[in-house]
Amino acid sequence: MKLELNPNSLFAILLRSPWWASGLAAALIFGVVRFFLPPAYAVFAALPFILIALYVAWKALRAPSPQRIAATLERVRAMSWDQFSAAMEEAFRRDGYTVKRLSAGADLELVQGSRSTLVACKRWKARTTGIEPLRELEEARGERDAAHCIFVATGEVSAQARAFAAQRNIRVLEGADLARTFGV
Repeated sequence: MKLELNPNSLFAILLRSPWWASGLAAALIFGVVRFFLPPAYAVFAALPFILIALYVAWKALRAPSPQRIAATLERVRAMSWDQFSAAMEEAFRRDGYTVKRLSAGADLELVQGSRSTLVACKRWKARTTGIEPLRELEEARGERDAAHCIFVATGEVSAQARAFAAQRNIRVLEGADLARTFGV
């Protein structure tokens, strides 16, 4: 069973915030607890926030720079369909999926265990993406009884398309996440 944080919990918010926010919370907690208890207890009370600050700082140091992300996305846009689809297949195989090419509605089917995920990526070069390709992907999910869907885009995704994707639980793979798929 996979544990998930409530997205509105204090720890989830601090994990999305800059490292110094957790550091500040740790300092405040240490200062307040220090007035009432010995320093060892104050450190113990602040320890979760210190660990979150260290984790968030470590993630920030490992994150690719905006310039590297932009360069990788330009390189991806310059690929032909055959190069791009082969790279996507290889990336998903590295993540432990069995990959199968499809022809209609979705381009790839990823299978891991008994769950399948459909991936639509033929329109990866589109400057802007509207809602129609996402509807096609949603229809393909219904036809193939897939658990998840991923839509790949290097350009802008319209607000209407984002809302549709969020409503239908379709993951949009773009920007830094897409660049990481290609090894950035």
